[in-house]
Amino acid sequence: MKETILVIGAFYGASAVMLGAFGAHAFKKILSEERLSSFETGVRYQMYHALLLLVIGLLAHTDSGNYDKVAWCVIIGTALFSFSIYFLSFKDYWKINLRFLGPVTPIGGLFLVAGWVLLLLKFI
Repeated sequence: MKETILVIGAFYGASAVMLGAFGAHAFKKILSEERLSSFETGVRYQMYHALLLLVIGLLAHTDSGNYDKVAWCVIIGTALFSFSIYFLSFKDYWKINLRFLGPVTPIGGLFLVAGWVLLLLKFI
């Protein structure tokens, strides 16, 4: 599991850099300022949590504590939170109704909060 956490953290980090570059250049031409700002929020949170996953993976390598629950909350939360924002950012451009994704973003946020709280509890 330790390697999985590190691999997913590195993947989230690399893809956040790529998506950020697309947002700054290619997507700037097709998304409104409001949608682009939302997209950038998704990228920023993805990068924050990529770094957190790398820290969790390194802690799991050096600490006997079990960080699996923390990691899965962060992995699932990042996927739900950031990727729902990415899709919602393109709903006007694609001209499709993605309203069903609206509740997915806060559910992802709850997973992220749960991950941070579980990490906090491990530290206390």
